[in-house]
Amino acid sequence: MPFELISGVIGFILTLLIFSYLIGDNPLFRSAVYIFIGVSSGYAAVVVWHNVLIPKLFLPLASANANQLVFLGVPLILSVSLLAKLSPRISWLGSFAMAMLVGVGAATALSGAVIGTLIPQSRAAMDAFVRPNFLQLVEGVVMLAGTILTLIYFQFSAKRAPDGSVKRNGILEILAWGGRVFIAITFGVLFAGVYMAALTAMLERLSSIINFVKPFLGL
Repeated sequence: MPFELISGVIGFILTLLIFSYLIGDNPLFRSAVYIFIGVSSGYAAVVVWHNVLIPKLFLPLASANANQLVFLGVPLILSVSLLAKLSPRISWLGSFAMAMLVGVGAATALSGAVIGTLIPQSRAAMDAFVRPNFLQLVEGVVMLAGTILTLIYFQFSAKRAPDGSVKRNGILEILAWGGRVFIAITFGVLFAGVYMAALTAMLERLSSIINFVKPFLGL
Protein backbone atom coordinates (compact mmCIF):
# COMPACT_ATOMS: atom_id res chain seq x y z
CA MET A 1 0.00 0.00 0.00
CA PRO A 2 2.72 2.61 0.85
CA PHE A 3 4.48 1.84 -2.45
CA GLU A 4 1.24 2.28 -4.39
CA LEU A 5 0.56 5.52 -2.53
CA ILE A 6 4.05 6.88 -3.23
CA SER A 7 3.93 5.90 -6.91
CA GLY A 8 0.46 7.42 -7.21
CA VAL A 9 1.60 10.70 -5.65
CA ILE A 10 4.66 10.85 -7.92
CA GLY A 11 2.56 10.12 -11.01
CA PHE A 12 -0.01 12.73 -9.92
CA ILE A 13 2.67 15.41 -9.42
CA LEU A 14 4.45 14.63 -12.71
CA THR A 15 1.15 14.69 -14.59
CA LEU A 16 0.35 18.13 -13.18
CA LEU A 17 3.85 19.31 -14.12
CA ILE A 18 3.33 18.16 -17.70
CA PHE A 19 -0.14 19.75 -17.88
CA SER A 20 1.40 23.03 -16.71
CA TYR A 21 2.62 23.45 -20.30
CA LEU A 22 -0.96 24.47 -21.13
CA ILE A 23 -0.18 27.88 -19.62
CA GLY A 24 3.10 28.10 -21.53
CA ASP A 25 6.68 26.96 -21.18
CA ASN A 26 7.64 27.18 -17.51
CA PRO A 27 10.18 25.75 -15.01
CA LEU A 28 7.69 23.13 -13.76
CA PHE A 29 7.27 21.63 -17.23
CA ARG A 30 11.01 21.74 -17.89
CA SER A 31 11.65 19.99 -14.58
CA ALA A 32 9.34 17.15 -15.62
CA VAL A 33 11.11 16.89 -18.98
CA TYR A 34 14.53 16.79 -17.30
CA ILE A 35 13.34 14.07 -14.95
CA PHE A 36 11.99 12.05 -17.87
CA ILE A 37 15.23 12.41 -19.83
CA GLY A 38 17.32 11.52 -16.79
CA VAL A 39 15.27 8.44 -15.91
CA SER A 40 15.24 7.30 -19.54
CA SER A 41 19.02 7.72 -19.84
CA GLY A 42 19.60 5.86 -16.58
CA TYR A 43 17.31 3.03 -17.64
CA ALA A 44 19.04 2.79 -21.04
CA ALA A 45 22.46 2.69 -19.34
CA VAL A 46 21.34 -0.14 -17.02
CA VAL A 47 19.91 -2.12 -19.94
CA VAL A 48 23.11 -1.69 -21.96
CA TRP A 49 25.23 -2.74 -18.99
CA HIS A 50 23.26 -5.88 -18.14
CA ASN A 51 22.14 -6.97 -21.63
CA VAL A 52 25.09 -5.91 -23.79
CA LEU A 53 28.35 -5.19 -21.98
CA ILE A 54 28.30 -7.98 -19.39
CA PRO A 55 27.02 -10.92 -21.52
CA LYS A 56 28.61 -9.90 -24.83
CA LEU A 57 31.90 -8.33 -23.73
CA PHE A 58 33.09 -8.89 -20.16
CA LEU A 59 32.00 -12.52 -19.75
CA PRO A 60 33.43 -13.56 -23.16
CA LEU A 61 36.68 -11.72 -22.34
CA ALA A 62 37.00 -13.66 -19.08
CA SER A 63 36.71 -17.04 -20.82
CA ALA A 64 38.15 -16.32 -24.28
CA ASN A 65 41.29 -17.79 -25.79
CA ALA A 66 43.90 -15.83 -27.72
CA ASN A 67 42.06 -15.97 -31.05
CA GLN A 68 38.77 -14.88 -29.52
CA LEU A 69 40.47 -12.02 -27.71
CA VAL A 70 41.41 -10.52 -31.09
CA PHE A 71 37.79 -10.43 -32.26
CA LEU A 72 36.62 -9.08 -28.91
CA GLY A 73 39.41 -6.53 -28.68
CA VAL A 74 38.51 -4.76 -31.92
CA PRO A 75 34.97 -3.70 -30.87
CA LEU A 76 36.30 -2.89 -27.40
CA ILE A 77 38.94 -0.54 -28.80
CA LEU A 78 36.44 1.09 -31.13
CA SER A 79 33.99 1.57 -28.28
CA VAL A 80 36.61 3.12 -26.03
CA SER A 81 37.77 5.41 -28.86
CA LEU A 82 34.29 6.94 -28.94
CA LEU A 83 34.98 8.39 -25.49
CA ALA A 84 37.60 10.59 -27.16
CA LYS A 85 34.72 12.60 -28.64
CA LEU A 86 34.26 14.11 -25.18
CA SER A 87 37.45 16.14 -25.67
CA PRO A 88 37.90 18.41 -28.72
CA ARG A 89 41.67 17.88 -28.66
CA ILE A 90 41.56 14.10 -29.15
CA SER A 91 38.15 13.80 -30.77
CA TRP A 92 39.81 12.64 -33.99
CA LEU A 93 40.55 9.31 -32.31
CA GLY A 94 36.87 8.46 -32.34
CA SER A 95 36.24 9.54 -35.94
CA PHE A 96 36.80 6.07 -37.40
CA ALA A 97 34.39 4.40 -34.97
CA MET A 98 31.85 7.16 -35.54
CA ALA A 99 32.18 6.78 -39.31
CA MET A 100 31.51 3.05 -38.97
CA LEU A 101 28.43 3.71 -36.84
CA VAL A 102 27.08 6.25 -39.33
CA GLY A 103 27.82 4.01 -42.31
CA VAL A 104 26.23 0.92 -40.78
CA GLY A 105 23.26 2.96 -39.58
CA ALA A 106 22.73 4.51 -43.01
CA ALA A 107 23.01 1.12 -44.74
CA THR A 108 20.56 -0.41 -42.28
CA ALA A 109 18.08 2.44 -42.73
CA LEU A 110 18.38 2.31 -46.53
CA SER A 111 17.98 -1.46 -46.73
CA GLY A 112 15.09 -1.27 -44.26
CA ALA A 113 13.35 1.34 -46.41
CA VAL A 114 13.82 -0.73 -49.58
CA ILE A 115 13.03 -4.15 -48.12
CA GLY A 116 10.44 -3.07 -45.57
CA THR A 117 8.64 -0.31 -47.49
CA LEU A 118 9.31 0.01 -51.22
CA ILE A 119 9.30 -3.67 -52.15
CA PRO A 120 6.23 -4.64 -50.04
CA GLN A 121 4.32 -1.60 -51.30
CA SER A 122 5.20 -2.36 -54.93
CA ARG A 123 4.25 -6.01 -54.43
CA ALA A 124 0.94 -5.03 -52.82
CA ALA A 125 0.19 -2.70 -55.72
CA MET A 126 0.86 -5.50 -58.22
CA ASP A 127 -1.01 -8.18 -56.25
CA ALA A 128 -4.14 -6.02 -56.32
CA PHE A 129 -4.38 -6.65 -60.08
CA VAL A 130 -4.27 -10.45 -59.79
CA ARG A 131 -7.87 -11.64 -60.32
CA PRO A 132 -9.34 -8.56 -58.69
CA ASN A 133 -12.95 -7.68 -58.05
CA PHE A 134 -14.09 -4.10 -58.60
CA LEU A 135 -13.14 -2.81 -55.15
CA GLN A 136 -9.74 -4.49 -55.29
CA LEU A 137 -9.18 -3.01 -58.74
CA VAL A 138 -9.99 0.50 -57.52
CA GLU A 139 -7.74 0.01 -54.49
CA GLY A 140 -4.93 -1.26 -56.69
CA VAL A 141 -5.25 1.68 -59.10
CA VAL A 142 -5.17 4.21 -56.24
CA MET A 143 -2.22 2.48 -54.59
CA LEU A 144 -0.26 2.24 -57.83
CA ALA A 145 -1.05 5.84 -58.76
CA GLY A 146 -0.02 7.05 -55.31
CA THR A 147 3.27 5.18 -55.50
CA ILE A 148 4.14 6.42 -59.00
CA LEU A 149 3.06 10.03 -58.43
CA THR A 150 4.93 10.23 -55.14
CA LEU A 151 8.12 8.96 -56.77
CA ILE A 152 7.67 11.48 -59.59
CA TYR A 153 7.33 14.27 -57.02
CA PHE A 154 10.88 13.53 -55.84
CA GLN A 155 12.24 13.57 -59.38
CA PHE A 156 13.97 16.94 -59.69
CA SER A 157 15.55 16.86 -63.16
CA ALA A 158 14.80 20.05 -65.08
CA LYS A 159 15.87 21.97 -68.17
CA ARG A 160 16.90 25.58 -68.53
CA ALA A 161 14.34 27.66 -70.39
CA PRO A 162 15.31 30.29 -73.02
CA ASP A 163 14.80 33.03 -70.43
CA GLY A 164 17.38 31.40 -68.16
CA SER A 165 14.94 29.99 -65.61
CA VAL A 166 15.02 26.31 -64.66
CA LYS A 167 11.74 24.49 -65.14
CA ARG A 168 10.60 20.92 -65.10
CA ASN A 169 8.63 19.36 -67.89
CA GLY A 170 4.99 20.47 -67.79
CA ILE A 171 3.65 16.92 -67.66
CA LEU A 172 6.02 16.00 -64.84
CA GLU A 173 4.94 19.14 -62.99
CA ILE A 174 1.29 18.09 -63.18
CA LEU A 175 2.10 14.55 -62.07
CA ALA A 176 4.26 15.92 -59.26
CA TRP A 177 1.28 17.96 -58.08
CA GLY A 178 -0.69 14.71 -57.82
CA GLY A 179 2.17 13.22 -55.80
CA ARG A 180 2.04 16.24 -53.50
CA VAL A 181 -1.64 15.49 -52.86
CA PHE A 182 -0.88 11.90 -51.87
CA ILE A 183 1.97 13.06 -49.61
CA ALA A 184 -0.33 15.58 -47.94
CA ILE A 185 -2.95 12.86 -47.35
CA THR A 186 -0.28 10.57 -45.88
CA PHE A 187 1.00 13.26 -43.52
CA GLY A 188 -2.59 14.02 -42.52
CA VAL A 189 -3.20 10.38 -41.64
CA LEU A 190 0.07 10.19 -39.69
CA PHE A 191 -0.77 13.36 -37.79
CA ALA A 192 -4.22 12.00 -36.98
CA GLY A 193 -2.65 8.81 -35.64
CA VAL A 194 -0.18 10.75 -33.49
CA TYR A 195 -2.98 13.02 -32.25
CA MET A 196 -5.18 10.05 -31.34
CA ALA A 197 -2.29 8.40 -29.48
CA ALA A 198 -1.59 11.63 -27.56
CA LEU A 199 -5.30 12.05 -26.80
CA THR A 200 -5.51 8.47 -25.54
CA ALA A 201 -2.49 9.01 -23.30
CA MET A 202 -4.01 12.22 -21.94
CA LEU A 203 -7.34 10.53 -21.18
CA GLU A 204 -5.49 7.70 -19.45
CA ARG A 205 -3.60 10.14 -17.23
CA LEU A 206 -6.77 12.09 -16.43
CA SER A 207 -8.50 8.84 -15.51
CA SER A 208 -5.53 7.89 -13.33
CA ILE A 209 -5.67 11.26 -11.53
CA ILE A 210 -9.41 10.95 -10.94
CA ASN A 211 -9.06 7.42 -9.58
CA PHE A 212 -6.20 8.55 -7.33
CA VAL A 213 -8.10 11.53 -5.90
CA LYS A 214 -11.43 9.73 -5.38
CA PRO A 215 -10.45 7.90 -2.14
CA PHE A 216 -9.27 11.15 -0.56
CA LEU A 217 -12.60 12.80 -1.40
CA GLY A 218 -14.60 9.88 -0.05
CA LEU A 219 -16.05 8.99 -3.46
